[in-house]
Amino acid sequence: MTVLDLQSGSLSLRVSSEGGLVLGFWKEMQGESVPLLRPAPPTEADALSSACYPLVPFGNRVRNNRFVFEGADYRFEPNTQWDKHYLHGEGWQADWTIDQRTDDMVEMSFAHRGGNTPYVYHASQRFALDASGLTMTLTVENRGERAMPFGLGWHPYFPMTPQTTLQARSQKFWTEVEGWLPGERTDIPGDLDFSEPAELPHRWVNNGFEGWGGEATIAWPERSTALKLTADPTFKHAFVFVSDTVFDPSFKRDYFCFEPMTHLADGHHLADLGDLKVLAPHESLSGSVRLRPEAI
Repeated sequence: MTVLDLQSGSLSLRVSSEGGLVLGFWKEMQGESVPLLRPAPPTEADALSSACYPLVPFGNRVRNNRFVFEGADYRFEPNTQWDKHYLHGEGWQADWTIDQRTDDMVEMSFAHRGGNTPYVYHASQRFALDASGLTMTLTVENRGERAMPFGLGWHPYFPMTPQTTLQARSQKFWTEVEGWLPGERTDIPGDLDFSEPAELPHRWVNNGFEGWGGEATIAWPERSTALKLTADPTFKHAFVFVSDTVFDPSFKRDYFCFEPMTHLADGHHLADLGDLKVLAPHESLSGSVRLRPEAI
């Protein structure tokens, strides 16, 4: 495992080759280091305790761990001990290779063949700091022998304070059913309408938002700070996660997740593949997300 610290002006970033993780993203303000993503613990951090992890070759779950595509039947095996589904691909569990680094940029990659998934692919991430913020770029190339539906995403954890608000306009909402799977497409519930800045509900939230506009703002009024998230147009959807003490007994309502995704959860079973992109052998899918802190 290699842990790297990047710096640009008042911004700093820590990343790990284990899981391709972000371990922290901070802005120095008046002598104080303000976290813009949830900092990972100082030792033995994994994806679930990190600041952000990659979703590749797609995010979320596939119902019944199987799908049919172009006449072929594909199956998955669970890749965690606590979820019966193959979850979030391999990126968050892989050992990435550091390909290039400078004081304010790092590129890393890994290749996958076999294991819990029928996917064969090469993935790369680029983290680049500048004076205004962080740009994350994720790329996947189909290295298999057949065309397959691919997707990308990230799973960032944002600090949640008593006054935290989220603004992110979307068009539709997906309910949740047993197995943490998507249910049906509906109108957005009132307490999850983030078309204007709103607090996160005091309840379990684990839902997909369809037709996300590619922009989100997380504000922390107590810290006089906001974070503007802007994604490439390929990121048409997002997921919002707020834990609870049933799922995580240690949860202290100190973080939430807003996950940019190129596709809908369980898109493999939707007629239009939920915006998963079919990649022929050696074709690639790539997208970037930018995180820019702002004073408020």
